[in-house]
Amino acid sequence: MTGLPAAEASPVSPAEAHALEEFQEDVQKYLVLLGKLEATLPKLPKKPTAEQIDGNQRALGDLIRSARSHAKPGEFFAPKMQAVVKRILGEVLSGPDGAEVKASIMDENPGVASITVNERYPASVPLSTMPPQILAALPKLPQALEYRFVGTRLILLDTHADIILDFAEGVLAR
Repeated sequence: MTGLPAAEASPVSPAEAHALEEFQEDVQKYLVLLGKLEATLPKLPKKPTAEQIDGNQRALGDLIRSARSHAKPGEFFAPKMQAVVKRILGEVLSGPDGAEVKASIMDENPGVASITVNERYPASVPLSTMPPQILAALPKLPQALEYRFVGTRLILLDTHADIILDFAEGVLAR
């Protein structure tokens, strides 16, 4: 996994390549932490109930919040990484399928006024569609993490704990 965007995007500058490398390093460090925290939880049965899964997810979320008690926006999406994301999304959304891609994002995109790093993804908010063109252009993520849009923000979501790890404001123009 190189972490660099797909070939469809314009070539990255040395500064952008550095921002992408730092992003991937931060993701890898987080995965190490996640593995350590998950190892402290009791194992779920082979056929867990919805309540057991939810309880495990919430317990993991509590551990993550404790371990990342000083987390704040910009820890994964640092300013230089936000600039890369904005450029990449701008290219995808201005391309031949851009209007269709944006329409598919906005169709299910919740306009949540407030989200917070280290908190659960709002249960009342549907997960927005992530078009393949967007996923192909952004740095690849490991299975435990996903990109999602919430309003004009791109969030980094831990799917094991349903925790918002970080978000980048205003990456998606309305």
